[in-house]
Amino acid sequence: MTIEWRFTVERDLDILSITGYLGGEAVRRFDGAIGWVLARGAGPVIVDLTELRGWSVTGQHAITEAARRLARVGRSLELAAIPADGSLVPAGDGPDIPVHRDLASALATHRTRHRGLAHGRPNDA
Repeated sequence: MTIEWRFTVERDLDILSITGYLGGEAVRRFDGAIGWVLARGAGPVIVDLTELRGWSVTGQHAITEAARRLARVGRSLELAAIPADGSLVPAGDGPDIPVHRDLASALATHRTRHRGLAHGRPNDA
């Protein structure tokens, strides 16, 4: 099994939507999608997993590595709607990976942060 992906930009956010199963066979394709995001995007990246059927430990590690790649260029990665099995990306020495209930929650969080910055408040809303 593999994945399909779609990249969109919403305001100052990049959204990478993933469908299918993120397992060992799909990791190269996911890495390519992250390369696309790095080359064409500029802001924080929300990986929307709403349509992801599941992921293996290898797939979870690919998410962690993507967060590291993005962090090296000053960008962050967040997850929206982790797979239904409830498993999370392994904790480790990589950057924090915020997890949102769904894409709408992730977007709402960023709208709130953006409004706070526009009014001179810190980015911890």
